[in-house]
Amino acid sequence: MWIYIITGIGVCMVIFFIAIKLYFLKKSLKEIRISLGKILKTDTNQLLTISSTDKEMKVFVNDLNKELQNLRKEKLEYENGNQELKKIITNISHDIRTPLTAIRGYIDLMKENTGKQEEYIQIIEKKTEELTLLTDQLFDFSKTMDIGIKIKKEKCCINEILEEILANMYPIFKEKQIRPKLDICKQKIYRNLDKHSMNRIFENILSNVCKYGNGDFKVTLDTEGVITFSNKATSLDEISVQKIFDRYFTVENAKKSTGLGLSISKQLVELNGGTISARYIKGNLIVNICFLEK
Repeated sequence: MWIYIITGIGVCMVIFFIAIKLYFLKKSLKEIRISLGKILKTDTNQLLTISSTDKEMKVFVNDLNKELQNLRKEKLEYENGNQELKKIITNISHDIRTPLTAIRGYIDLMKENTGKQEEYIQIIEKKTEELTLLTDQLFDFSKTMDIGIKIKKEKCCINEILEEILANMYPIFKEKQIRPKLDICKQKIYRNLDKHSMNRIFENILSNVCKYGNGDFKVTLDTEGVITFSNKATSLDEISVQKIFDRYFTVENAKKSTGLGLSISKQLVELNGGTISARYIKGNLIVNICFLEK
């Protein structure tokens, strides 16, 4: 008889403690729901807090707070980037009007004065080049909006991709009087990569060499799969190179101020499982890309 009584009392106590546990868990969840609603509405830096001392519930709240902090960080980056993009597009749009107005004016002068047509044509050509650079800048920034990139990896030879891109860029190198020094290892370097995105990476970097380089540059590929691009870039400095992979970075003091767009290269390199870094040494911009063998 006493065994049944003791067992009954024990069961009742267990049920009581479970009920107490459920009550405090329910209370904690209610506190989280109310606090989370306030935080999301008021857009503050406040974090979630609960009165419960339950270990698992505290871990749960800590995880939620980490996600809140990540959400705020992403939101801030988006808002800053959005404002920067609006500013850049506004500036470009304003700059486009200047050469357009000049071109229209010189065309009118050509109609009135046939004696200076050759001089006016040279000026118009110069203004047209300025327009081309500005439209290139708009294109660069439109590419930074490229999201949701899908890649399809396959066995690729880095040597062949790099050599093909360099050959395609030869007419531009010739026009810019750039003579690249190549040091590409004879050993074939194979990695599982997306060939299309690799083309974009190399084209992007080489295009920036043509825009910002102040002379010849060097391209190396070693047996470890490390690609190095090195060129003279006096329009940069150590501080600006630290921001070179930022989404909306521009070289404000460059003669032809356009977006570097290297954030695209960084995104594609990382999607392919590689790393990319930049250094500025004695007036030279050095970009390293590494795809380790897995």
